[in-house]
Amino acid sequence: MNNEKSKKIYEESVNYLPGGVDSPIRAFKPYPFFVEKAEGSKLIDVDGNEYIDYCLGYGPLILGHANEVIVEESKKQLELGTAYGVPSEKEVLLAKEVIDRVPCAEMVRFVNSGTEATMSAIRLARGVTNRDKIIKFEGAYHGAHDAVLVKGGSGLAGKPDSPGVPEDATKNTIIVPFNNKEAICEVINENKDEIACIILEPIMGNVGCIPPKEGFLEFLREITEENNIILIFDEVITGFRLSKGGAQEYYKITPDLVTFGKILGGGFPIGAIAGKREYVEQFAPSGSIYQAGTFSGNPMSINGGLTALKLLDDKFYKDLHDKGEYLRNGMKNILTDLNIDFQLHGVESMTQVYFTDKEVYDYETAKLADADGFLKYFNTLLENGVFIAPSQYECGFLSGKHTIEDLDKTLEAMELAFKKL
Repeated sequence: MNNEKSKKIYEESVNYLPGGVDSPIRAFKPYPFFVEKAEGSKLIDVDGNEYIDYCLGYGPLILGHANEVIVEESKKQLELGTAYGVPSEKEVLLAKEVIDRVPCAEMVRFVNSGTEATMSAIRLARGVTNRDKIIKFEGAYHGAHDAVLVKGGSGLAGKPDSPGVPEDATKNTIIVPFNNKEAICEVINENKDEIACIILEPIMGNVGCIPPKEGFLEFLREITEENNIILIFDEVITGFRLSKGGAQEYYKITPDLVTFGKILGGGFPIGAIAGKREYVEQFAPSGSIYQAGTFSGNPMSINGGLTALKLLDDKFYKDLHDKGEYLRNGMKNILTDLNIDFQLHGVESMTQVYFTDKEVYDYETAKLADADGFLKYFNTLLENGVFIAPSQYECGFLSGKHTIEDLDKTLEAMELAFKKL
């Protein structure tokens, strides 16, 4: 595969962008390809190579690249303006659409990214409860703000996961293993009346793809209610992907607050905090908890989201469900025939494979998988025109534009990749 133009651009980009990229996950050796355009289920790079894309911008593009309806509606909005600094009616319409779909949503605050959404949701929980400590799960990613950039053992206050993050910024963040009821009970018993919230991805999408064990989300809902702790679902990834109402509708568990991003913008940058009215209305100006942003409620993003949600109906989700099952069944059959140790995780249009014979149910067990084997898998797929996220700890996604032909070509490439293991 010819990548000479990408190589040349990369050699120039490292002089102007840290590592030649604007987000670390986009970097992979020897250098990433540079995209010229994208359409449907495909990325086309500057060298003319075409890739079937299962990264999909790390999740937002559930309707595929350059969806024709969103493109046309965005052109209309572009002519009406790209930033106002004052409210627009479409903000109200999108808020109503979110509230109609999402079980916990009674009021919405739009922001600009998933990071901003989780940061503001945690601030809201602390402000409402007048408590400082939060619980997050080991390996979970809730954006790039200080309070959640932490690492640590079970039940310990988190240590900064990056230079530049003061220990004081993470001293109130307690880390526990995912899917571990006992660890949660222990932490809550030791920190009575100090914990403001538990924040979690209902499906851990930044450790690959790790679903909750049966009964785990129900347990979290029960113990948080018993201890007046706010339960926050981070649905930046799962929101509007698993179902019309996201993971909380899918699993039938209603949190107090939820954060959104990715799909909600229809391909444009966006974030949102939604939840119980009594909590969300505590944001300024109706309340005293400060939250603001110049581009919040940006008309391009709001219009993109409003257009996208109108296209995400029951038929769309049924089709995506069938494609997810088709892909995973094909992968399972190939891996079994080749006698490769694997754990294949997937929920609806989310999928990841771990090369290990051990059950994967949290961050520690995910780390036991063969990361070098995954890198070989990634590189072989790339050589054969299939692009997945270049990390064991990211998730693969399907869009409405992926066809059965795409999936069959992907399974052929996967068989080649699996054989190299």
